[in-house]
Amino acid sequence: MTSIAHRKRRRATGRLPVVLVLPAVLGLAFLLVPLVGLLVRAPWGTLPSRLFSASVGEALRLSLLCASLATVLCLVLGVPLAWLLARGDVPGRGVLRALVTVPLVLPPVVGGVALLFVLGRRGLVGQYLDAWFGVSLPFTTAGVVLAEAFVAMPFLVISVEGALRAADPRYEEAAATLGASRWLAFRRVTLPSILPGVVAGTVLCWARALGEFGATITFAGNFPGETTTMPLAVYLALETDPDAAIVLSVVLLLVSVGVLAALRDRWISGPS
Repeated sequence: MTSIAHRKRRRATGRLPVVLVLPAVLGLAFLLVPLVGLLVRAPWGTLPSRLFSASVGEALRLSLLCASLATVLCLVLGVPLAWLLARGDVPGRGVLRALVTVPLVLPPVVGGVALLFVLGRRGLVGQYLDAWFGVSLPFTTAGVVLAEAFVAMPFLVISVEGALRAADPRYEEAAATLGASRWLAFRRVTLPSILPGVVAGTVLCWARALGEFGATITFAGNFPGETTTMPLAVYLALETDPDAAIVLSVVLLLVSVGVLAALRDRWISGPS
């Protein structure tokens, strides 16, 4: 009986069908060959000198600064928003969740246009910021931070909301029976339990902000030293200095691989 079951399992898990393997191999090649080509074309001999050149260093410094500030902004706003979606008893919560995820599927250029017409000098909010406080956000470093936060925040919110939904609410209820307010229970009980989800969302958010292009160039422009981040520098360098564009692309590729490596247990590990 055991041998019969074993033969049936072997027939069910026998040779892989060519009709599935061939498209799978082609799909894998389609995804990996361009990345391999980028690494092959990289000027490895002059990579250190180019990496520490003035233009590349300036774009790298600005990118790291803006992505980090955008991530802080996303944490300040996104964690409470995720809590509201997961724990708050508010009407239309499903609609709110759908609206929060819109930037994930919205073309980044459209997001930049939306920010421009809301926060520009003649925008719905920007006109009052300019008239009352003399603050103009478009085409500034602050504009880069806002554009990056706009496209990156959903990654953080989704990750933290998922962690909140997976967390056992009975611990919060127990804290409430001991007299803890919801804010105290969140700080002392909920937040430590969902910390891995917050960290994962933060890393994804930072990586997405670092690679943002469309919303940034639309809302903040492309001014070296002020709004030219690494993706924008790659776009410019392709016309004048392709080797510099490759160097910046390799840096962004390494950052992406590093993010996946850091989150491998949460996002890319599968059953063995």
